Order: sequence, then C-alpha cells, then structure tokens
Amino acid sequence: MPLHSKKKIYIAGHTGLLGSALVRTISNDERFDLILRTRKALNLLDQSSVFEFMQKEAPDCVILAAAKVGGIQANINDPVHFLYENQIISSNVIYSSLKAGVKELIYIGSSCMYPKDYKTPLKEEYLLAAPLEPTNEGYALAKISGAKLCEYCSRQYSVNYRVLIPCNLYGPNDKFDPESSHLIAAIIRKLHEAKINGSDSVAIWGDGSARREFLFVEDIAGFIHRSLDFIDELPHYLNIGYGKDFSVSEYYQTAAEVIGYKGKFEFDKSRPVGMARKLLDSSRAEKFGWHPTTNHKDGIAATYSYYLDTMRRSG
Repeated sequence: MPLHSKKKIYIAGHTGLLGSALVRTISNDERFDLILRTRKALNLLDQSSVFEFMQKEAPDCVILAAAKVGGIQANINDPVHFLYENQIISSNVIYSSLKAGVKELIYIGSSCMYPKDYKTPLKEEYLLAAPLEPTNEGYALAKISGAKLCEYCSRQYSVNYRVLIPCNLYGPNDKFDPESSHLIAAIIRKLHEAKINGSDSVAIWGDGSARREFLFVEDIAGFIHRSLDFIDELPHYLNIGYGKDFSVSEYYQTAAEVIGYKGKFEFDKSRPVGMARKLLDSSRAEKFGWHPTTNHKDGIAATYSYYLDTMRRSG
C-alpha cells in the first residue's frame, strides 16, 4: 500500500445490526476508506457478481458480517435457506477475496457454532467437539463451513483470515419483527406492545431458566475497529463475549424496568428454548484489550430508544 494512502475496507452486510455499527465506528477514522454495497447493488448469493466486484474494488481488508439470521422458530421452519444462503454467502465472499488478493479478512461467526449443552464457558477449541443444537443446526453448519474455509485459506495461502465468534448481539438497527428478532429485540417489542395494550401478562417461552450471553453491538464494533491494526496477531478463532450470562427471566425483568411494564410473566413450557446455556470464554480476547463497556440496562435502554424512533418514523 503506497505511503499515506487509505486502507480500503469492504464491509459485507453494512446495513445489518453489526455492519451498521461498524460503519458508524470506522467511518470516523480517516485512515480507512469504506467500500459499501447494498443487497440490490451486489447480490452476495451471485458468485460471478461477487468475484467481479472483488477484482474491481481490490479491498485491503474484508469484514464479512452479512448473513441470513432469525430467531428459533424461523430456524426451525426454514433450515434449508438458513444453511444454503449462509453457506453460499460465506463461500462467495471468502473465496472471491482470496482470488482477488485480499490479505486480511474478518469473518463474523456465531456462538451457535458450538456444541449443544457442552462444557461452559465455551472455549474456541470446543468447535466440532460434539453434536450441534438441532433447532439452528442449518445456520450453525453454514457458519462453521465459512469459518473452516477462512482457516484453510490462512494455512494454505498465508493470508490473515480470522474468525471472531461473538455471543448474541443487540442494539440500534436490530430486527424487531417476530420472524427475525432475537431474544432482547423480541422482549422489547413484546413488552412495549403489552404496555401500550394494557396487557396483564406476557408469555415467556420455556420456564425462563435458559441462560444467554448478550453484548451491546457498539462494544464489539469498537473492538473490531481497533483490531484492524493487528489482524495478523489474532488467533484463527477468537470468542468475543460479555463475560457473564443471565437467565431469560432476568432479561425480561430488566427490560420491564426500562420500558415501564408492570404486568406479570407467564411461562409457556410447550415452546422451544434452544440450548440451556452457551456462555463464551473470552479470556483470549482480553489479551488483545477486549472488555465490554455497556451494561445491559443501559444497552436495553438505548435499544428501546431506537425502537421507539423506528415506530415514530414508520407512522
């Protein structure tokens, strides 16, 4: 790269939850020039289009945050497309990056890649150690496939393709619709609607004891921004978590405080809940300066504020 030239970074999935946070964070750094394309401008499922784009733009670094995501029910209902689309997106972007001479790539994995109800906290070396959680196996397999492709590219071609494995994320630009939303966004929508409608109770899937680790999206975006200066020093796989998990019931209680919902909670034990627990071991990341800065009450408050703004804009 010529002296004083900006480092070109392509963010795949820049309109999503993490991608948009990365744009907000990195765009303020004058050392970097962001390359962004909407889904309409570049279909990541189209191999030839992705290949041509990479050859033409020749980014110095790629951050692959694009994915088809959804909640438990969406994954149960449509495993074909969660497997197929995520596998194709990952393969197209990673392999096209390799063929275009891209030396650095950050692949955003998922804690779903870890075995079902395995030893916690989950360490990076536990990948593929046991069977996956059946409810989102298709999505998990696709993410594992992309992660292994990054590992193989790094080993075979001496490139720096790294896999970051975050816990569940939430924050501004989250999805709140019933089909696509994850736990915290779904809780915010349910409690807000219950408050507006004057509902006496809200149903929680399962018995509320399942534990989940959530991280405010701006925190991980900040770490990824900083890591652009030392991608080559990162291990192939790196967990990025909050460091502590909470029960589903506790998330409901915190959100109720923020939103001002005074009703009671009822448990629907007929509904699926996924893994009982999947707390990440983020000690490796701590050696690279990782530490979350946003507590859940503040993070949920910021996310609820975004949700209200979205509701007002949509009329």
